[in-house]
Amino acid sequence: MSKHSPVLDNHGRPMNYLRLAVTDRCNLRCFYCMPEEGIKYLPRKELLTYEEMLRLCSVLASMGVSKVRITGGEPFVRSELMSFIEQLNQIDGIEKIHITTNGVLTHQYIPDFQKVGIKSVNLSLDTFDKDRFYKITRRNEFDKVMETFRMLMDYKITTKINAVVMVGQNIEDINSLVELTKNHPVDVRFIEEMPFNGEGMHYDKLIWNHNEIIDHIRTEFPSIERLKDPENSTSYGYKVPGYQGQIGIIAAFSRTFCSSCNRIRLTAQGQLKTCLYDDGVFDLKNFIRNGVSDDEIREAFKRAFNSRANDGFEAEKRRKLTAPSESMSTIGG
Repeated sequence: MSKHSPVLDNHGRPMNYLRLAVTDRCNLRCFYCMPEEGIKYLPRKELLTYEEMLRLCSVLASMGVSKVRITGGEPFVRSELMSFIEQLNQIDGIEKIHITTNGVLTHQYIPDFQKVGIKSVNLSLDTFDKDRFYKITRRNEFDKVMETFRMLMDYKITTKINAVVMVGQNIEDINSLVELTKNHPVDVRFIEEMPFNGEGMHYDKLIWNHNEIIDHIRTEFPSIERLKDPENSTSYGYKVPGYQGQIGIIAAFSRTFCSSCNRIRLTAQGQLKTCLYDDGVFDLKNFIRNGVSDDEIREAFKRAFNSRANDGFEAEKRRKLTAPSESMSTIGG
């Protein structure tokens, strides 16, 4: 347990999990994340420095944040990432560091994951078919991602596979991804597609929601069992009897898990997001560059937590300008 009790939001939820985007850049162009031509990346000076991130994480740790997930963009496109994670691991109160990656550049760093403090990896992999991988990601990097998966298994790194379920893209991969859990101790998570792709929703309504996904899986795995979900879980857990791993279904668009959400997000640009669906509730980058004290930063966090939206629908209604359509690469996954 963290030595610091987490600060509660205005709905009584503990704020103890930070998703930290270290870059807005990515080496893939995934269908569900950004347009084919990519997005306009910000100049380096517009992004938080590692020193600024470490300072903000230290303040948050003093407020009870004990878990940090490194996201992007693709984290490994930013240089000196492993050194940053090693420093992050030294912050008093930070107990768990996880990372989400697309796997293209990751394999070379895996032997040092445990040394720098990485507890687990979420690997984005929407298909096992090389041609469909190219269609979804618009890049020919399938072999590198599979090499990363093999090394994660070889080094016994706790691994989750993240697969976004998309009409016309990878429906035929759902059950083959479930089958991966037969001989591998992995957690395969199927995620409802969201509008964070630089363009907005691809469909008039979401067809493949969490109910459709599990119904589809049951057609091939009728014995699949519902699991008891951990506290603050965003996914509905299931397991095929006798299989090593398990699966999860994340209702990211349906937003059924908001009542227990303990997550905040810090974008690479320094925007604090207390919900995935808000458009940023506070500009921390400019705030800290004006010479404020740690106590002032702490009070800014408290104010933001004390006016947090009850759920993703309320957060979406509060948005200042447009409906959600920004690239997931810019908001930290």
